[in-house]
Amino acid sequence: MYRKPKLGLLTISDNREKAHNNLYAMNKEFEEKVVSQIRSTGEIDLVVADVIVHTAKEAADEAKKLMAADVDGVIFNFTIWVYPNLAVIAARFIDRPLLMLSNLNPEYAGLVGMMASAGSLDQLGVRNYRVWGDVAQKEVMDKILSFARAAKVATSLKGSVYGMIGGRSMGMYTGVAEQSVWMKKFGIDCEHIDEMEILRLAELIDKDREQHAFEWLTENIGCIHYDGEGLTEEKLRFQIRCYLATKDMVRDRELSFIGIKCQPEMGNHFVTQCLSQAFLNDPYDMEGEKDITPTACENDMDGGLTMYIMNLLTGAPPLFFDFRHYDTENDVFVFSNCGSQSTYYAGLSDDYRENLRNVEFYAQTPDFFEAGGATVQYMAKAGELTCARLTRSNGKYRMVIFPAKTLEFPREKMEETQINWPAAYIKIGVSAEELINLYGSNHAHGVRGNCVEELVKICEMLDIEPIVLQ
Repeated sequence: MYRKPKLGLLTISDNREKAHNNLYAMNKEFEEKVVSQIRSTGEIDLVVADVIVHTAKEAADEAKKLMAADVDGVIFNFTIWVYPNLAVIAARFIDRPLLMLSNLNPEYAGLVGMMASAGSLDQLGVRNYRVWGDVAQKEVMDKILSFARAAKVATSLKGSVYGMIGGRSMGMYTGVAEQSVWMKKFGIDCEHIDEMEILRLAELIDKDREQHAFEWLTENIGCIHYDGEGLTEEKLRFQIRCYLATKDMVRDRELSFIGIKCQPEMGNHFVTQCLSQAFLNDPYDMEGEKDITPTACENDMDGGLTMYIMNLLTGAPPLFFDFRHYDTENDVFVFSNCGSQSTYYAGLSDDYRENLRNVEFYAQTPDFFEAGGATVQYMAKAGELTCARLTRSNGKYRMVIFPAKTLEFPREKMEETQINWPAAYIKIGVSAEELINLYGSNHAHGVRGNCVEELVKICEMLDIEPIVLQ
């Protein structure tokens, strides 16, 4: 469930008692203006410090209170000249991203106080972000909102649990991350779960629940191409049970995001997990509206983490696909994977029926998936995306980020690559050669809209190198 960012706000004053008292009313007035403007957006839960800080004890006490309120980040608010040590003292108690905010108040030295405080934090190696200007202006408030969204993601990662269902898939080094590194860098725990648990729980799914799901899919999917071999009603029902079992596992084990190995064991001997990977990434399924569980195909850990970050940031379904092909004639990448794309992108609608009528189920390709099962096929609807991917180079994390657009073509074009699989035709702002030479994986990930700025901030907060291509 998407939640709004929660920020603390702490206004700092002059340590000299007379100056503090004489300027208190003005300082308070500016604080109230900031608070009112932020709350009027409806996008941030704001916790305001009890006092305007002007002593070292107040700085420590108020910082502790904001941390106890479990905020995602803290705004230090500057209207007048302040003693910079007060911001430093407060910051030592705050394990959250910091935003230094100076209001437009030319008669007094708020900007001077902010810069002195920010520079002091720089000397201590404490990262801080800076915004100055009239908070009533949209461009100023947009910067505050951008910080808030990024801070929420960076903070929310701590305490998350990744459900690692199966091990490394098909020899891909890029799909496996070191668990101790994840805990140290992101605060994320990894719970290993054998794929046999999906099969065990699938046998326990209530028959009425399975039947309702089958009827819902039959009614809403645009077309189900049964072929009597790779895709039969029996195999689709098996996939449904696997999906419901995995969904229950996520709930019961309180998993934040997951990856499913699937290949080769599931695809060779049981049934592919494409249905699970598509609908877990959706905000709906046959049982109604639900929370999105970012789910990576082939147990791609860094891919799943990228998707989780995208979902925390926007609340929207994340995408998972392969660099399948580059179409030189149309200057587009064909991003396509065996069946794990969220069905939301088939129609970009809040009405699941609008999305699912554009989705078709095909039999999995028998050369690579002997057990068969349904693929979740569609062409992604035209729209704006932000694509990104966490990768590692010589052990250090980086994130390649690029804004993109999905384009639509006649459905026959999908036959050029793989008609059975979902596909997105991606237009980017740099050459294909530049992207391919920089990129460090076969998997790509996307989310609706443009969130490049926020992803860059998240990378900075997590000490990750952002590489923006646009």
